[in-house]
Amino acid sequence: MYSGRTGEKLDMIYWIEGEYIKDALKEVNHFMRDWRTNGAKNMDTRTIDIIAATHNLLDVNEPYMLLSGYRSPATNAMLRSKSRAVAKNSLHMKGQAADLRLASRSVSQMARAASSCSAGGVGRYSRSNFVHMDCGPVRTWGR
Repeated sequence: MYSGRTGEKLDMIYWIEGEYIKDALKEVNHFMRDWRTNGAKNMDTRTIDIIAATHNLLDVNEPYMLLSGYRSPATNAMLRSKSRAVAKNSLHMKGQAADLRLASRSVSQMARAASSCSAGGVGRYSRSNFVHMDCGPVRTWGR
């Protein structure tokens, strides 16, 4: 995965034989921080698992581009003031969501793969070329 804003790259194993690797999760939390405030939160491992499972289903070597992971309440409020598509109580503020893009796969392909996990919310944002994945209730939206 790489950050579209900071240019950072993250490529690691975060889980082995049924156990999460604490140091790897710390790196994930830092990587998925709110780049506007530099604030971080412990990302929900269920979201990380959905992201990883979707990537495996897509059978790609290309890393995701992370557009948004954790969002501070201030960042979420600012984005909400600019777009109706930003939820007031976004799961991004709980460390339970990510907005992702792949150059080699369409929004539709990514969303289908994420939805096939039946593990959370999947939003299609075709105009902006990204897919939202979260570990909330199973649901889909967008085109």
